[in-house]
Amino acid sequence: MNWNKEHIQETMLSLETEAFNSARENYLDYVATARVDRTEPIENDELAQAEVASDFAEALDDTLDDYNEKLEKLRTIDFGAKSAVHEGAVVKMSGRYFVIAVSTGKFTCRGREFMGISTMAPIFEAIEGARAGDTVQFNGRDILVEEVE
Repeated sequence: MNWNKEHIQETMLSLETEAFNSARENYLDYVATARVDRTEPIENDELAQAEVASDFAEALDDTLDDYNEKLEKLRTIDFGAKSAVHEGAVVKMSGRYFVIAVSTGKFTCRGREFMGISTMAPIFEAIEGARAGDTVQFNGRDILVEEVE
């Protein structure tokens, strides 16, 4: 396999930073609409809209915290060479490549498709410590760990 894992890490950081920035913009938009001008009479529908916007802003605040945690984890993970499935490994299973780090959607790096798997994901528990050529059980299915780096 022989991946440039630093490039994979940089790609993941870049994509998660973009997602964080987008979520932050949405958060700031909702916060702005949640404010009520108290110098003028407040209509009931304005107050209701402000309350809904406030609820959305609160939910987005949690999302921002999640992105911050992901970014911090991506910055600190050891992406060095691995001979077994551990955090920082790139793993090929069922013809697909996974990065053991944080959960992500599919992303492309140097023409290859990857997906991030969190160490909190149930699949990680099944494959942790496995080496290339090992077969593991997950949800009643045998899964071949084809490659680990």
